[in-house]
Amino acid sequence: MTERQNNAAVGRLYGVGVGPGDPSLITVRAAELIGQADVIAYHSARHGRSHARAIAERYLTGRQIEERLMYPVTVESTDHPGGYRGALDDFYQEASERLAAHLDAGRTVVVLAEGDPLFYGSYQHMHKRLAHRYPTEVVPGVTSISAAAARLGTPLVEAEEVLTIIPGTLPEEELTARLAATDSAVVMKLGRTFPTVRRALERSGRLAEARYVERATMDGERTGRLAEIDADSVPYFSVAVVPSRVAALDSEGQPFEALAAPELTDGEPPLGEVVVVGTGPAGPLWLTPEARGALANATDLVGYTTYLDRVPVRAGQVRHGSDNKVEGVRAEFALELARRGRRVAVVSSGDPGVFAMATAVLEAACEDPYRDVAVRVLPGMTAAHAAASRAGAPLGHDYAVISLSDRLKPWEVIARRLRAAAEADLVLALYNPGSKSRTTQVGSARDLLLEYRDPATPVVLARDVGGPTERVRTVALADLDPADVDMRTLLLIGSTQTQWVQRGEERDVVWTPRRYPEA
Repeated sequence: MTERQNNAAVGRLYGVGVGPGDPSLITVRAAELIGQADVIAYHSARHGRSHARAIAERYLTGRQIEERLMYPVTVESTDHPGGYRGALDDFYQEASERLAAHLDAGRTVVVLAEGDPLFYGSYQHMHKRLAHRYPTEVVPGVTSISAAAARLGTPLVEAEEVLTIIPGTLPEEELTARLAATDSAVVMKLGRTFPTVRRALERSGRLAEARYVERATMDGERTGRLAEIDADSVPYFSVAVVPSRVAALDSEGQPFEALAAPELTDGEPPLGEVVVVGTGPAGPLWLTPEARGALANATDLVGYTTYLDRVPVRAGQVRHGSDNKVEGVRAEFALELARRGRRVAVVSSGDPGVFAMATAVLEAACEDPYRDVAVRVLPGMTAAHAAASRAGAPLGHDYAVISLSDRLKPWEVIARRLRAAAEADLVLALYNPGSKSRTTQVGSARDLLLEYRDPATPVVLARDVGGPTERVRTVALADLDPADVDMRTLLLIGSTQTQWVQRGEERDVVWTPRRYPEA
């Protein structure tokens, strides 16, 4: 506690939330403090009007000192030498000192804040400058988000759903990524940002779900489907809401229109879509926002059961799990669902285009009757890159990616490619090195490569990267033991230039220089 706080004459600062607009939504505590305050402070634009004061007006006594904290700029340009941010910093400093003078005189100061004081509120700038100097209390208020959901009559989140609150002032790409990656969302600060927000909602596949709320609980309130709103009519006091999908199920448990697949008819059904989604090598930390969005928007999920288990269960979605050895059957099944109007996400680990499901789906999609079914492939973090990041930078120069599985190609082809890569002095990323039924490939590859590489060449063994049993270690090529390798292990074998270095107390680091020596 500071010297000022020990002084009995010092005043007390209150940041008081007055809610979204309707004065009757002010809390009892807020109303009591407003009525008892010596000083009522509120922010306003240069026109002098304050929404916060208007909400609280019925609780003012008429005997209080009013401090109008007028912004020097809002969205217009400024000739301040520090630019827009400099002008605001100077304003906040000057405003806080005006309030400090009242507090030093022993007066109780209430700073009004629309919604909640610490949620995108102007009060927080006073709080940061004064709360450490004076006794301070923050009184929460009903946020515009809560008011918007209430006026829509639509739950925001239910069960394990995640709500993301996004300022509409973000760049369009960032808006799109965050909207795609979340279950539910509220986008604040519309107004002039509305066209960008609308495009982001459309690009992320969320436009059909999005609702619009303007001036929630105030005069002139308006709600509706965001897709139908005229951009020229949107004020700053409006939000976009992408509500709960779980809560949107009807009384019979059917999903609302944005998730529901088209009804099948006796005629030609509308075509759906297949999206092959790369989920990365392990859990959700490796999943891209675009992939999250595709998984959330699908009516059906198709995939190897182990990979499907990594995807959160969502109400209204149908999950079709199968064994790992039926890629072709799985691909045709997904395409048939899409041909019947379903939106299908085929779940693939790593990157779907690297020894994974994209090839199987496209192979089937290029044959009748699936040629007209839309197919998209969404990339994911491939296992080679994930493993390389754990080891250091072994893929820093040219490298080759080869699968050691001889289930779909003869070993003679694998051996020929290994020799070619070794002769070219390429770093090697070896997928599918071994399994319970394939036990000789690692030893054969090691012996072949020893004809071209120094026995001390570093080999990174990366198992279950990103998973709960992750283990990454480096051995010399001559010491590579096939017994240490299974299907969950990826091998990175260095070139003649790859370095294997011990850095202090850290574990070994493996890296390949970007510059190759001249002959």
